Amino acid sequence: MQNRKKEFSLLLRSVPSYIVAFFVLSVVMMNLLANKTIYQSEYLALDGGILISWLSFMCMDVITKHFGPRAASEISLFAVLCNLLACLIFYLAAIIPSNAQDYSAFNSIFALNWFILLGSTIAFIVSSLVNNVLNHYIGSCFKKNPDGKLAFMTRSYLSTLAGQFVDNLFFAIIVFMIFAPIFWQGFSWTFIQCVTCALTGAVLELMMEMIFSPWAYRITKSWQKNKVGEAYLSYMKEKR
Repeated sequence: MQNRKKEFSLLLRSVPSYIVAFFVLSVVMMNLLANKTIYQSEYLALDGGILISWLSFMCMDVITKHFGPRAASEISLFAVLCNLLACLIFYLAAIIPSNAQDYSAFNSIFALNWFILLGSTIAFIVSSLVNNVLNHYIGSCFKKNPDGKLAFMTRSYLSTLAGQFVDNLFFAIIVFMIFAPIFWQGFSWTFIQCVTCALTGAVLELMMEMIFSPWAYRITKSWQKNKVGEAYLSYMKEKR
């Protein structure tokens, strides 16, 4: 147990703080934005979370490339815990009574429904594991130039597409098929809408990540050049 604490503490000191900050911020924002359905038709539905979730997966791809899938998964769980803490604070702020003015709109947004939090937490944990493991596996297939741009883009795009699809599908089924009909006066998505949302959302989120992936690639090259996290990487090599 002490070794695991030491390892995780070393990991937090090794991963650059701006990446962890972007990661945690994107996970918290996903929860808030997922409250709003921004488009719905007979065969397609999208929630606001697609506007920011690409950033979470890009951060995971960068961490996986440099520190490995285990490190990325541990940082993902850390982000989930930070999100749960943020949701608790939001909830407390929402339920505190105030006679200053009508805060019903504020309260409806920040007093997150427990089933949205449950759905997003389960979906993100599962999808992050899928993304990180798949990213690492695809990267290991590039024997000649594993640190090249082609290898980075391939592993990032394929793992993000799969991870985003899993995240969107799990969230949509849990929230909009199971709980929404019960707690939102019959509002619901069909399974077809959930699948099309998952697929369309994954493609849209991948397109957003593709815009910023050259920047992510330069980050990994910079980390490699400057030997970022050398203490953690050396520690993990010794453990093997």
